[in-house]
Amino acid sequence: MKKYNVGIIGATGMVGQRFATLLENHPWFTVTALAASARSAGKTYEEAVGDHWLMTSPMPQSMAKMVVFNAEEDVQKMASLVDFVFCAVNMKKEEIKALEEVYAKAEIPVMSNNSAHRGTPDVPMIIPEINSSHAEVIDSQRKRLGTKRGFIAVKSNCSLQSYVPAIHPLLDLNVTKVLACTYQAISGAGKTFKTWPESVDNVIPFIGGEEGKSENEPLKIWGHVENGAIVNASSPCITSQCLRVPVSDGHTAAVFTSYEKKVEMEEIIAKWETFKGVPQELQLPSAPKQFLHYFREDDRPQTRLDRNLENGMAVSIGRLRPDTQYDIKFVCLSHNTLRGAAGGAVLMAELLCAKGYID
Repeated sequence: MKKYNVGIIGATGMVGQRFATLLENHPWFTVTALAASARSAGKTYEEAVGDHWLMTSPMPQSMAKMVVFNAEEDVQKMASLVDFVFCAVNMKKEEIKALEEVYAKAEIPVMSNNSAHRGTPDVPMIIPEINSSHAEVIDSQRKRLGTKRGFIAVKSNCSLQSYVPAIHPLLDLNVTKVLACTYQAISGAGKTFKTWPESVDNVIPFIGGEEGKSENEPLKIWGHVENGAIVNASSPCITSQCLRVPVSDGHTAAVFTSYEKKVEMEEIIAKWETFKGVPQELQLPSAPKQFLHYFREDDRPQTRLDRNLENGMAVSIGRLRPDTQYDIKFVCLSHNTLRGAAGGAVLMAELLCAKGYID
């Protein structure tokens, strides 16, 4: 596989830091440029981050002395150094949309962790095991942007990456309704217990905008490409509740589903245990060997025990059983800053490189 030089935009934030640690020893990607806000520009990466390094592993030495670029003003400098970028900036939605299009129009493919372009019809929102075919809209997006190389691809919201992968293999059983209650770690808000002491011994029953994303984004993921755009699926009907809980990493979902016909528990488990996607077929570097893991123990999955399964890139499922209001219910878990954020974007980039979208 060709080697690629990559940049991280928003490198000083939590997800940017996670990108840095994941890319430190990546077999295909080498970080050659970092960018952040104006207050960080001109400083070395270690100076810009200061005492706000939030990862458990140390800052990569290969990046510590890199001088950080201004994400908004140094686009051409970035373009001269990278083949594509990962984007995890903390800005207003419209500012992010504009910034990512500036990079794309500078012929820099953008792998975005942000939500700004998730609703754009010709921007693919890819969970690589589920809807890799949506990458074909990139050709239409390039025509709209007037680019040859540049485009934007986004990953989905971190919370739904726990339960959408579990529901996906069951769609051929005609899922009609979904209720998903998510219990989301504080790192999803870019926080640690040290920086957010109010979260200790506390549950917050509201996360701004999260329930709308949880109910709408899966329909784009399960949609189809038509006339150069992604048309959302019309079903299943999804409703959700999203709570912030005192957990450092790992989003848990309690899921309830209904079907057109009676379903058998062992058939569902078999679908989970045998499911494979394109990343497993291609043996992409960040892909888990087994995407979905089902635990038969009553008390699994647990965040502390299971969030790092397969380097945090697998989804854990348990407690499958009949329900009195819906047909069945189960519990899911994924690591929100790995599979749900930076790791998912790295896997998406690997997929697009392998498929020839990033030359």
